[in-house]
Amino acid sequence: FVNTLDQSITEMHGLVLLRHGQVIAEGWWQPCGPQIPHMLFSLTKSFTSTAVGFAVAEGLLSVDDFVISFFPEKTPKRISKNLAAMRVRHLLSMSTGHIKEPNLGRGMEAKQADWVKAFLAASVGHKPGAPFVYNSAASHVLSAIVQKVTGQPLLDYLTPRLFEPLGIQPAHWDQDPSGIYTGGWGLMIRTEEIARFGQM
Repeated sequence: FVNTLDQSITEMHGLVLLRHGQVIAEGWWQPCGPQIPHMLFSLTKSFTSTAVGFAVAEGLLSVDDFVISFFPEKTPKRISKNLAAMRVRHLLSMSTGHIKEPNLGRGMEAKQADWVKAFLAASVGHKPGAPFVYNSAASHVLSAIVQKVTGQPLLDYLTPRLFEPLGIQPAHWDQDPSGIYTGGWGLMIRTEEIARFGQM
């Protein structure tokens, strides 16, 4: 496998291979290394959805809650039938009904953008539940929902429940202009910490 990586992959960063809970192989390609945090990009979504799972287990929300119920102050004046029908489960499964992923204000005016409001203002062309559209914006709204129902930013909420028990020390996590941790990308941890999370 490693030989194939060396021959076929030009951007490999590192690997940790677990079997029966034990590390049986690990390695990194320069300039990466075991102590260098790695930007997870979309793997960040798995941490966000885990936070939603904790909040559900603690009775703070349900996957059947309507998305607009969390943000009455951010909804558009005219709420479409499809937006009104969107539930937390649709955010988790990326079946929000969007024809394309909403733009969260990334661009020239991103510093002033309200990403949750931009998500709610986006056109929802289909009834939620289908089709699947890859949607980092939906994961970001999950982060905002967790913050809303727990009163804590995502990183603070996950620290005693996930990061500390697994010995994970996040090096960085991007935030939107409102200070909400980006639910769909932007978390940085070490490769071994990713393996611990994967095993959990």
